Amino acid sequence: MSYLLREIKKITLKQLLLNALGGAILGFGLMEVHSIAHVTEGGALGLTLLLDIWFGFSPAWTSIVLNVAFYAFGIRMFGIPFVAYSLTAAGAFSGAYAICELFPPIYPAIANLPFLAAIIGAVFVGVGVGVCVKAGGAPTGDDALAMSLSKISKIDIQWMYMITDLLVLALSLTCIPVKNVLCSLVTVTLSGQIIGLIQKIGKKKAA
Repeated sequence: MSYLLREIKKITLKQLLLNALGGAILGFGLMEVHSIAHVTEGGALGLTLLLDIWFGFSPAWTSIVLNVAFYAFGIRMFGIPFVAYSLTAAGAFSGAYAICELFPPIYPAIANLPFLAAIIGAVFVGVGVGVCVKAGGAPTGDDALAMSLSKISKIDIQWMYMITDLLVLALSLTCIPVKNVLCSLVTVTLSGQIIGLIQKIGKKKAA
């Protein structure tokens, strides 16, 4: 019980709010950019978009179902505060996505501009996920997995994203034109680098 109380006391309102903000940014970007332009993300994010394309399953719900195993891994690595922050981020992501689904797309013409969508979408994903991870949470399971593997291996988090991203992009070839998949490669590379840059904010360089 004393361990539980110590862990709960580590949770801060600032980090909860940051995770809510990051999750909302991510949900908005995926709905308003990636899902419209069929420019997929990698990892669990990209898999939820593929399930939407293949079967019409909304990422607002599949993102929660698919990520339980990855979150379980993250919980073991980062403890109870990680649970609170990740639930906040995931809830904000799903909520923002579900709300956006209720309204017409803000800029539907982006469906005809996949390369532009790849860049703009990468910014939303990179900033949204980056803010969450920096604040100790993970809006999706692949973020939890990347955080855990990065901690174990001491390899920068942006490189951990590449393996799952490339696997999902390979699957994307089953239903998305090669041109769009190439644009997706641009977005996963750029978003991963943005996430890595955000994680370095405020960190002192080793002497």
